[in-house]
Amino acid sequence: MKLRTMLVLALAAIPLTGCAALDHLFCAPDCRSETHQSSSLVNFLYPNGKAPPREDPIPELRVPLRVALAFLPAQDGGASGLDAAHREELMARIHQRFADRKFIGSITEIPDYYLKANRGFEGLEGVQRLYNVDVMALISYDQVTHTDDNDWSLAYLTIVGAYAVKGSRHDISTLVDLAVIDPATHSLVLRAGGTDTRHGNTTLIEQQRETRTASAEGFAMATNQTIENFDVALKKLEADVKAGKANVRVVNRSAARVAGGGGGGGGAIDPFWLAALGLLGATLAIRRAT
Repeated sequence: MKLRTMLVLALAAIPLTGCAALDHLFCAPDCRSETHQSSSLVNFLYPNGKAPPREDPIPELRVPLRVALAFLPAQDGGASGLDAAHREELMARIHQRFADRKFIGSITEIPDYYLKANRGFEGLEGVQRLYNVDVMALISYDQVTHTDDNDWSLAYLTIVGAYAVKGSRHDISTLVDLAVIDPATHSLVLRAGGTDTRHGNTTLIEQQRETRTASAEGFAMATNQTIENFDVALKKLEADVKAGKANVRVVNRSAARVAGGGGGGGGAIDPFWLAALGLLGATLAIRRAT
């Protein structure tokens, strides 16, 4: 009789609690689910199973750098773990944190749809030419959400349990990665990441909303850690450059332009040619005197 009463109550509660209650009717008390959202840096740079090179050539960085900042598109064309508003917020935070660095001339935020059509370094080179930038700062992420229902999930079979009993548990693990790539040499210049893990219990009615909130908070906290770690990595790179130990070659942009003649646009004359012209003038003067 108790089982029959329980089933009657469960069927009566389904129209009130929605499809989620029907799902729990067939899997309770052992309901589990997992969602995985990611955008892989390696899979983007080396699509179709290409292997990364064993050694990267040494990139030449012309400072102040013109940087392009972009989120990598979701892997396999899937939905992004972040909505547009959250992506823009995280990009703005990264932009603001590093925009005042002396060696950075500009940071341009690039929509991810520019990278969806053409993956790999070919796609990065196309964006580099289009926006006239030196390096690409690429944000990638990986987030896994596990949802489990404990023995209390039986209470979901009633309308009261769906609202009052926290029978669902979610575990969310998040990774955010920031990598600076030189498209010209296909080299990784700098990389840093951050992680976040969080847990929570919720009722059936609040499950989706609270999981979305926890997901967004996981991205925010992992981004905080990424920014801090990237800041440390930048300071180390600056110290290594000054000590001559960095695996990059840094050139002053204005000095490089002068050495190259400024493209015929009124740049300074190379000292070698000044000396040659002076020697020629002296020779002509001596001949006139004799």
